[in-house]
Amino acid sequence: MGLKMTSDSLTMFSFMLAFVLAFALTPFVKRLAYKIGAVDVPRDSRRMHKTPKARLGGLAIFLGFLVSVCIFTDMPKTVHGILLGSVVIVVLGMFDDINPLSAKFKFVIQILAAIIPVSFGVVIERLSVPTFISETGVFELGWLGYPLTVLWIVAVTNALNLIDGLDGLAIGVATISSITLLCISLLLGNSLVVVLTAALSGACLGFFPYNFNPAKLFMGDTGALFLGFALSTISVLGLFKGYAIISVAIPLLILALPIFDTSFAILRRIKNHQPIMAPDRGHLHHKLIDHGLSQKQAVAVIYAMCVVLCLFAIFLLSTGAVKVFALLLIVALFLVFMVITPRIMHAFNEDNEENKKQ
Repeated sequence: MGLKMTSDSLTMFSFMLAFVLAFALTPFVKRLAYKIGAVDVPRDSRRMHKTPKARLGGLAIFLGFLVSVCIFTDMPKTVHGILLGSVVIVVLGMFDDINPLSAKFKFVIQILAAIIPVSFGVVIERLSVPTFISETGVFELGWLGYPLTVLWIVAVTNALNLIDGLDGLAIGVATISSITLLCISLLLGNSLVVVLTAALSGACLGFFPYNFNPAKLFMGDTGALFLGFALSTISVLGLFKGYAIISVAIPLLILALPIFDTSFAILRRIKNHQPIMAPDRGHLHHKLIDHGLSQKQAVAVIYAMCVVLCLFAIFLLSTGAVKVFALLLIVALFLVFMVITPRIMHAFNEDNEENKKQ
């Protein structure tokens, strides 16, 4: 049972407990990773690190989230489903971090994990559609909501996992996305989702100092899969259920970057006659590195893109002064991104040319 507090207190304490636990547990998880062999050894050009690094850091994120949610929510049926599915995903990630599993096997387990919250009521029930399809602007999915929700959860889970290619990248995108979900949940007055997103944001930020470049350890598939799973299920609970007019646009905007990066990766592999789940070096972060950016700069560029998309999601929902402020921030960040990024890339290209001449 959750503690009896005001909604503001619940949000604050949920965030703080998850942050403290994730931050405090990460060093212990790091030692555990070395003991059980959950270590990432760089063996190919896709990996940006040069020395072996412990993974499994996502276990600290999950534990911080889990404890906070169990204490500060009343644990309704839907939350039980999300947590049970998360346990399956985390166990899958841990085994994969110790000894890489086949893509097909992981995909099957991800589907089974996604079915768990769906069976507990975490289901996309309706979508907003043009008025020529439905006069009310709402399309009730009925039984189609079940497979669509499973598809959404599995897609976002893999999307976040596939962008986990640079120090601090996936954890940063997950942090920005979870904080955005928190802000939107506050605007909508969805108290349960507020606590869930506060716990997720706190857990992400607690781990962040250990993972930013140069990373002390990686969160591994344990963390990337869990964060994708948590974001996808919480977005269903908070955005797809009951808010039909914004049901599609907002979660897609919040998670647009990993979703589109993954979509292009799939299309690229189909075009090149490669297995869809085969790793390659064609992701957005690889392209930025290949164009001369350092790891920190490439991550910063992707952060900026993610922030702009998330601010636009808040802009769609907000009104009055908040809407004006969000719009101004979007425009300012877009201008900064458009002006600074070409200059950074040009400067690095010049430095590369000079180094080649020397």
